[in-house]
Amino acid sequence: MIVIKNTTAVEFNPPSVRPGVDIVVDGGKILAVGPKAGEEYQGQKVIDGSGKIVFPGLVCSHHHYYSGLARGIMANVGPTPDFVSVLRNLWWKLDRGLDEETLYYSSIINSIEAIKSGTTAVIDHHASPNYIRGSLGTVKQSFVETGLRGMTCYEVTDRNGREGMLEGIEENRAFAEEAEREKRSGERHLVEAAIGGHAPFTIPDEGLKAIADLVESSGRGFHVHVAEGKYDVSYSHLHYNRDIMSRLDDFGLLNDKSLFVHGVHLSAEDVEKVNGADAFLIHNPKSNMNNGVGYNHRLPEYRNVAIGTDGIGANMFEEYKFAFFKHMDAHGSLGPDAYLQYLYNGNRILERYFGEQFGKLEAGYKADLVISDYQAPTPLEAENLAGHLAFGISSTDVRTVIIDGELVYEDREFPFDAREIFQQSQNAARKLWNNINKL
Repeated sequence: MIVIKNTTAVEFNPPSVRPGVDIVVDGGKILAVGPKAGEEYQGQKVIDGSGKIVFPGLVCSHHHYYSGLARGIMANVGPTPDFVSVLRNLWWKLDRGLDEETLYYSSIINSIEAIKSGTTAVIDHHASPNYIRGSLGTVKQSFVETGLRGMTCYEVTDRNGREGMLEGIEENRAFAEEAEREKRSGERHLVEAAIGGHAPFTIPDEGLKAIADLVESSGRGFHVHVAEGKYDVSYSHLHYNRDIMSRLDDFGLLNDKSLFVHGVHLSAEDVEKVNGADAFLIHNPKSNMNNGVGYNHRLPEYRNVAIGTDGIGANMFEEYKFAFFKHMDAHGSLGPDAYLQYLYNGNRILERYFGEQFGKLEAGYKADLVISDYQAPTPLEAENLAGHLAFGISSTDVRTVIIDGELVYEDREFPFDAREIFQQSQNAARKLWNNINKL
């Protein structure tokens, strides 16, 4: 049991700020919240929360753990004058260079950095064409070893041939079956599974049919990039005479667990199909700017929007700010409160996959919590919480992180030697870059 005494409880949806409360955690869930609530319990661990704020942990709704060793990359990357060239000459070379060792270090440093920034759950989207079978287990290992909550899947594609496409489908199948067994066992269930695909322009009908069968049999959703660049849209029209979402809908791939990533160039009709399925659009503002794919002006039209990073770390405070400021720069109509809702919505995705309650400081909700040192220079109220997040609260304020009721980061320290892991990851990065140079 953990008791956080006399703190300020902050929630994002609806915005709420409650000073002077205790939060009691037991067995992976919140047991009680309220003034002096901790006095009724004998906590094995008591944390002084005075002068601090506590809020539900943040969720990164789309990440690429395979990108962890790409930072400052020094390898033979080809010219990248457009988005397809970025894929072909950078990312599709990098993912082919991964093996079990380099994927492990790429994954675990991403998990460590997520926790340090107050992100308590990451939804990953994986690819390693020369190490497919067992790769999702390696990603899962990084979640389990650090205590981070997560989801992952393998991005099915035929860009490396039909055999690789089928092997990716089988890796999704095996991992989803493992997640289901774990979920039904009643044991600690920290990592879930989606069914992944790269993008419609690299998945032929045979692949979509197999994915659709797996989505139905597993009870999971389809996690896939759509219309990130204009090429995806043109390819769908040229080869299938269909809008992207119409084609996916033909295979039954739209449901309330589906995660459609980017969607920068989706049409109004496509948006209607996403909304009709109660699916999610995952917005990745930094990545969109970095790749020069354009701005998603249709964000206000979606029923469900969540925020991801597309592999550029897992600092969701930073991503929230980028999302809001880019929207303002594009003369959008939304205020910071809308983006606070988008930030919260990752919890709704977790609820649909884990079958638990996330994102609130209430009894019965999962105990994924962040204790922050943020000192508000102006009154911190429910009405201006979004403004504090946009212009103030940041990852540097994160002091302690609790996930599934366990202390995974306390007083800015991990219960393991993170420095040693980062030293080893530098060696793994050099190995990966050498692998890329041989391709």
